[in-house]
Amino acid sequence: MSIADRLGESLGVAVHAVTDLGSSHDWTLHRAELADGRVVFVKAAADRDGVFAAEAAGLRWLAAGNAALVPPVLAAEDGMLVLPWLPDAAPSPAAADRFGRDLAVLHADSPGVFGASWPGWIAELPLDNTPCEGPWARWYAERRLRPFVSRTADVLGPDGVRLLERVMESVEELAGPPEPPARIHGDLWSGNLRWTQAGVMLIDPAAHGGHRETDLAMLALFGAPYLDRVVAAYERTRPLAAGWRSRVPLHQLHPLLVHVALFGAGYRAQTLAAARAALSARLRK
Repeated sequence: MSIADRLGESLGVAVHAVTDLGSSHDWTLHRAELADGRVVFVKAAADRDGVFAAEAAGLRWLAAGNAALVPPVLAAEDGMLVLPWLPDAAPSPAAADRFGRDLAVLHADSPGVFGASWPGWIAELPLDNTPCEGPWARWYAERRLRPFVSRTADVLGPDGVRLLERVMESVEELAGPPEPPARIHGDLWSGNLRWTQAGVMLIDPAAHGGHRETDLAMLALFGAPYLDRVVAAYERTRPLAAGWRSRVPLHQLHPLLVHVALFGAGYRAQTLAAARAALSARLRK
């Protein structure tokens, strides 16, 4: 069945046109024009129901914390995810300020536990979302770091694995003051921000109850427009705990390990540098 046929059957409306946008990871991307005038974005794959179900669950769960930040899920079934088309707008200081405030509001709506009630994914890699009441530090070490250290051990090498093991052994000391679970996006790099006329919208989440510093650290990892303004607006809305900047490398370790798993040795040096920086922050206290 074609994308147009599957989409029309799922939404109950005729499809006038489908434009192929290429692929990402294991799925194809499409823009579709519907007979009722709507334009939608479609992800499709033969064997990715679990990934798309997790993404849809994450978007709906984030919307429960702040609906202004996420697009509605129009359909998520039969290896297909459908969202409204989000026309681009240029990043602006005003939009960055609003995003910082909205992100703080989202994080403040605690889900009560770390993890999530659905199986997690980041790109095509599984995430262990087993819920836990805390503390976050040990959950992070066991559910995020350890599985990816094991997955990438051949690339990290024995010395690299030992370095990451030192981080995991010391994680309670490195994690800073205890915080309640925050409702986080979980993969908040700049490519998952859509700057629109209505403000910033979040896509492609690996959503779960986590530590709010994780989202901010991910924004900083590869850079984002007006990041200083985003952070300043966030802090005016809900100040971060003292020393949060020194903990950025700790929070960046998981996404860096994901990049090692997906793309190989090109991210090894950056990952090990983040591990060293996380450990050295403890020595500066």
